[in-house]
Amino acid sequence: MNIKNVEFKAKVDNLEQYENKLLSLNPRFVGLDHQIDTYFNAQVGRLKLREGSIENALINYDRENTLGSKESQIILYQHEPNLALKNILTRQLGVKIIVDKKRKIYFIDNVKFHFDTVENLGTFIEVEAIDNSEQFTLEELKDQCDNYRDFFELTEQNMIEKSYSDLIMELQK
Repeated sequence: MNIKNVEFKAKVDNLEQYENKLLSLNPRFVGLDHQIDTYFNAQVGRLKLREGSIENALINYDRENTLGSKESQIILYQHEPNLALKNILTRQLGVKIIVDKKRKIYFIDNVKFHFDTVENLGTFIEVEAIDNSEQFTLEELKDQCDNYRDFFELTEQNMIEKSYSDLIMELQK
């Protein structure tokens, strides 16, 4: 499934404060997911296998490392958990890095909210405006993200331009 997606990620100290602010809008709570994202050595873009209790997917994506709301080009393959898939990918491509996080997931319409605690990195908010049925333009998706950035009163200092995988690799250097 090809997905049109605009997103931002922000580092925050008091995750509960931001979650409570979102709760004032009555979002739909999906659940708490412990996710292990295994990134593989891909030739183009990024390739990760997400293993969780709620979300399980093989995700190929391209995204620029820029501050603020940015487009991600995503190909998503949802699957039932299966160790054979991870073993094949590991054998053929090799593991680049593993990201271990606990994620609370909420939705308001087509906008997905993640409240993440990432091992060795800290706490983050990630907001994704998602279009998997050609209902929105990229500009409309970006506006949705920007509106929620303003709603949370996030500053440029909060914004993170890189993926969790990049941040963990920097820590390991």
